[in-house]
Amino acid sequence: MILPEVRDPRMVTTRRGGTLSDDHHRLLALWAAECAEHVLDLFEREQPHDPRPREAIAAARAWARGEVPMMRARAAGGHAMGAARPSSGAARFAAYSAGQAACVGHVAEHDLGAAAYAIKAARGARGDDLDAGRAERDWQRARLPEPVRQLVLEDQGRRNHICWSVFSD
Repeated sequence: MILPEVRDPRMVTTRRGGTLSDDHHRLLALWAAECAEHVLDLFEREQPHDPRPREAIAAARAWARGEVPMMRARAAGGHAMGAARPSSGAARFAAYSAGQAACVGHVAEHDLGAAAYAIKAARGARGDDLDAGRAERDWQRARLPEPVRQLVLEDQGRRNHICWSVFSD
C-alpha cells in the first residue's frame, strides 16, 4: 500500500479541495511514466508479447497531454497490474510501476508508487541489490521536473515507510 491514511493537500488537486495545480499534476504523471519506462525492459524481456505495461505508460502520457480521459488511463493501469500478477521479481515490479504511473491522473500520489516499484524492479534485477535501488532512485530524482521537485522529495520522506523504505539510504 503506497497511499497514506491522511492525504497531503499538496498532493490533492484543487478540484478536490487540495492545492495541486493541473499543471503540476500532469508533471507528476509524466515523471511517473518516465520512472516506469526506465525499467520496462525488465518486464518485456520476460513477457515480450504482453503490451499492457507499455500501453499503461502511453496512457499516462496521453492523459497528461489531455488526449485521454482519466478513467481510460486508470483502466490501462489496472490492465498493467493484471499483467504483473503472474510474473515475479523484477518483471512483476516493473509492470506494477507502469500500472501505478497510469493511475496518477486518478490520484496524484500514485507517482511514488511508480517510482517505488521501479526501484524495487531495479533492485530485483540484481538480486535485491540495494546499490542498484539507490542508483535507480538517484536517476529518478535527477529527472524530477523543477516545479514539483521539492514536493516529491518531501513526499518521499513522508511516505518512505509505506513504500518499502526505498527512498532512503
